[in-house]
Formats: sequence, structure tokens, C-alpha cells
Amino acid sequence: MKREIIITGDGSSTIHIPEWNEQYHSKHGALQEARHVFIDMGLIPISRREDLHEISILEIGFGTGLNALVTWEEAQNLKKSIDYNGVEAYPVAQEEVEKLNFSAIIKDPLAVGFFDKIHESEWEKKVEITKYFSLTKQQKFFQEIEDTQLYNLIYFDAFGARVQPELWSVEILRKMYNALKNNGVLVTYAAKGSVRRAMLEVGFLVERLPGPPGKREMLRATKNI
Repeated sequence: MKREIIITGDGSSTIHIPEWNEQYHSKHGALQEARHVFIDMGLIPISRREDLHEISILEIGFGTGLNALVTWEEAQNLKKSIDYNGVEAYPVAQEEVEKLNFSAIIKDPLAVGFFDKIHESEWEKKVEITKYFSLTKQQKFFQEIEDTQLYNLIYFDAFGARVQPELWSVEILRKMYNALKNNGVLVTYAAKGSVRRAMLEVGFLVERLPGPPGKREMLRATKNI
């Protein structure tokens, strides 16, 4: 499918797929969405748990690497070690990566080097990118995930249920539930009733939270057994 680099409402870029009328990130602001959904509603609350000295994260849809970038940024502030695992079936091409402006727009002099490293690092291998951030990129379909009780936090950033409803099914969300440690948390930009009902069916405790700019609500789900 044709893919285009576009500029979103906050000045940050993303990839647009015209055939689906779908973006990798919110057209209202890619960077704002990533920080709100995954950092403010996910990583920061988890980081307050005194028993967690290292936070293990699974990202569903590694995509452009934006969520990894803002997680690295916050890890430096928190002084917390992040073990980051990104799953992606169709990696973004290097020529597309070079056109994304995330490193420049977050105004951190170290961001360019970090962003280059995460995209240059080998797939299927754990790589220590910085003192507080290690990365494992896995190229596979979400349906192939069989992890059990490995993660404290899941960033669920798949394409929307409008274009890929199978990624928001009970089957996939049960895999997410199983992959989390007890009291682990899944955060997502989605707020559809069907997604919330599927989360409840597999056993999650589900909260509706204020969404990022341009979206009224988002969901946070906790595994509590």
C-alpha cells in the first residue's frame, strides 16, 4: 500500500496510509498522543511502584519508533531502567525513518543519536542502547505472541479497529493479559465499546481515561488476579 509522511497537528510527523485513511499516530499530534497515552497514563504511574527497579515494556506495533523515543526520554528523567520489547510485522523502511522529524521536535540533543540507534539495532537481539534503556525488536505477527507473565506494561498501539478489527479481538487481548505480570497494565489510545468489552471478557479491570488532543477518551486495563 502507498505510504506518505505527513505533519500532524503538533508539528511532529507520522506515516499516513491513504488506502485506509489511517495514520501510525494521531493526525491531531503524534508526539502529544504518544506522551499522553503511553507516558502520562502508562509509564509514569507504573514507575511510582516502589518494588519495580526495572520496568519491562511490550509495545504492540513498534512502527516508527516514536513510543520508544518518548519512553527513553522519560527514563532519563525517572532514572529507571527500561527493558523495551517492540513487536512489528512490517518494519518501517529506512528511507521513511530518515524523513521523520521526531528527534528534532523533542529538542533533546541526544535524541538524534538514540533514534538512529534504535532503528539500526539488530532484530531478534537484546541491545543496550543507553544506561537506562535496552531494546529487543521482534519481527512477527501479534497472533504469534506466546509470552507469559513477562511485562509490567503494554503499549497497545496497533492500527485502529476500523481497519484491522482482528487485532482488537478477545484472542489477541487474552495474549496481552497472559503476557503481563500480575498488576501489569495495558494502555491504548482506543476507547471503542467493543474493545472495552473484549478487555473485560478476558479478565482485565478497565478504566476510561481522558484521551489525547482530538480524542475524548482512551482505555487503561489492569491485570489483577
